[in-house]
Amino acid sequence: MLDLKFVRENPEIVKQNIRNKFQDRKLPLVDEVIELDAKARAVKTEADELRANRNRLSKQIGALMGQGKKDEAEAAKAQVNADADRLKKLEAQESELNSKVTEIMMTIPNIIDESVPIGKDDSENVELEKFGEPVVPDFEIPYHTDIMAKFNGIDLDAAGKVAGNGFYYLMGDIARLHSAVISYARDFMIDRGFTYCVPPFMIRSNVVTGVMSFDEMDAMMYKIEGEDLYLIGTSEHSMIGKFIDTITPESELPKTLTSYSPCFRKEKGAHGIEERGVYRIHQFEKQEMIVVCKPDESKMWFDRLWKNTVDLFRSLDIPVRTLECCSGDLADLKVRSVDVEAWSPRQKKYFEVGSCSNLGDAQARRLKIRVQDENKNKYFAHTLNNTVVAPPRMLIAFLENNLQADGSVRIPEALRPYMGGKTKLGE
Repeated sequence: MLDLKFVRENPEIVKQNIRNKFQDRKLPLVDEVIELDAKARAVKTEADELRANRNRLSKQIGALMGQGKKDEAEAAKAQVNADADRLKKLEAQESELNSKVTEIMMTIPNIIDESVPIGKDDSENVELEKFGEPVVPDFEIPYHTDIMAKFNGIDLDAAGKVAGNGFYYLMGDIARLHSAVISYARDFMIDRGFTYCVPPFMIRSNVVTGVMSFDEMDAMMYKIEGEDLYLIGTSEHSMIGKFIDTITPESELPKTLTSYSPCFRKEKGAHGIEERGVYRIHQFEKQEMIVVCKPDESKMWFDRLWKNTVDLFRSLDIPVRTLECCSGDLADLKVRSVDVEAWSPRQKKYFEVGSCSNLGDAQARRLKIRVQDENKNKYFAHTLNNTVVAPPRMLIAFLENNLQADGSVRIPEALRPYMGGKTKLGE
């Protein structure tokens, strides 16, 4: 959420940012929120004057009574009562106006970084860099569920009967591989100085609206019926929520955390044939990283975060590339985002396995995550998040890139301690 003062003083910058995100339907909201804010401030000014006048008259009443000036005291009392009725109406009006202002401000997108390419959707994202040499072997690579099935590692039919489409059973060595990747990612991030955390897997609505836009919330979140609780779509939600309504001494920043959690997503909309199996699902597990830092350090941390994911995938011999998300592909709270995509030898193209985002002070402003410097000045922190690894989708890249001609799957050296010393699946 933007600073209202910034919107008030820079309406054309805010409008151009909306145009850059191809959300022209929101352009009228800028003038509307400025007008509503002006009314709210005028109402507040009148209310403040009435309160000051009430305090002045209250003191006068006591003095007049002490001087025996009963009629004048009664007249002052009548004025206080009249002002009280007016004040009550003004306070209700101010509350209503402020609520409308907040509602609109929650829908106006954050100002994107000047480095973000302008584009309508993900088809206009820009490739930044490739890491590792993409290889297409001279043997056919089966679909990922067929590879898993060869090791008796997946049962989608049973999961469909138990929970419906978008769920799965992983078994045997495939299930073990899934857990090994998560454990390896956990230790990988701990070795890079991040504090490990297992967060709540449900969050309240005020946290949900603090960490994401309304559109994202509707498309992603599962609500617990009859309770003010939502299943998390990613542990970033509860990890950032950990700092809600806090004031952190500047000397204690940055906060760098890595978290494990299951994730639950509606995944609304139709999906292509390449998104069957365990590519796009309602339940998965994830290792995440988040940073809460000073504003002048957020760009540096942004680069560090996505590089962590690249380094992890390269340590497992999986070629990857990074994509700069264009303006139209950025969620409203994001300042900048880079996707990490893994190479698929079967499809002969890259596909998304993680996303790194800098949200500036948008989440901090909504959740009141503040920092206090040595001079006792307070300001909003910057928040960032990035996927370390999210199996089972990551398993698709792992299995395809480590599949051997004889049907076995090579286990890279870094992962072998987590697989009981095995060097390959199928031995």
